[in-house]
Amino acid sequence: MAGRFSRSWSLMKASAAVLRSDKSLLMFPLASGICCLLVAASFLIPIGMAFAAADGVGGETHQRALSTGGYVALFLFYLVQYFVIIFFNTALAGAALMRLRGEPTSFAAGFALARERVVSIFGYALIAATVGLVLRALQERLGLIGRLVAGFLGLAWTVATFLVVPVLASQEVGPTEAISRSVALLKRTWGENIIGNAGIGVVFGLLMFLAILAAGGLIVGAFAMQSIAAVILAFAVAAIGITLLGLIQASLQGIYAAALYNYAEEGQVGYGFDQAMLEQAFKPKQ
Repeated sequence: MAGRFSRSWSLMKASAAVLRSDKSLLMFPLASGICCLLVAASFLIPIGMAFAAADGVGGETHQRALSTGGYVALFLFYLVQYFVIIFFNTALAGAALMRLRGEPTSFAAGFALARERVVSIFGYALIAATVGLVLRALQERLGLIGRLVAGFLGLAWTVATFLVVPVLASQEVGPTEAISRSVALLKRTWGENIIGNAGIGVVFGLLMFLAILAAGGLIVGAFAMQSIAAVILAFAVAAIGITLLGLIQASLQGIYAAALYNYAEEGQVGYGFDQAMLEQAFKPKQ
């Protein structure tokens, strides 16, 4: 187990080296985040207006219709949001794979690759939205047991589909076949998959906590100065710092997944990664 943690940490450091060598990879999660905010606003504003218009209308029939309409709206929101996220994640994985293979890459190249896979990406978004809606229904209708079951199933789904995005970026396959390939590769990558992602999450969770504390201190200090300019500057610095951390985390996770896929599926050692480390990580089980 200690060796697996050590290898996962080495893989994360190699992923960071790839990101340092090509900072344009940060543009993919940035574009994804902006588009997700626009999607959220486009859904939340009309839904809020609909609830406001329905305020005061009672009756069991209305409540049942509202619940049905809410699930439909939630599914559409999941579908569009997942499509945006998967599209830009596929673009990131494609660009990362190009970089790992020593090929020239750019934001435009990654975007073009994802656009070529748009049908498969939409199909996978449709499946992911359905899974998300089912898990949400379990949480709401079965109480504590539903939340526990949904949490377990959600974790299993996340782990099983971790390599779907690099599969979509590398192969011209449909969504169901991409999921099948991801599950098959999971048997070879499950340790580095889970530990590596957990490690990235823990490291950046700690960094985010420290960043929030620092931002809070900066903002309090700005208010103490009783200067509007200082307060605005403090909020701007805090927002930029926290956003940058989020972008780096998302980029590293995409590069990490691409590197795991690149070696597990194609046996290639990417730029910045060590041959012996990868061979040890994915040696056949006896």
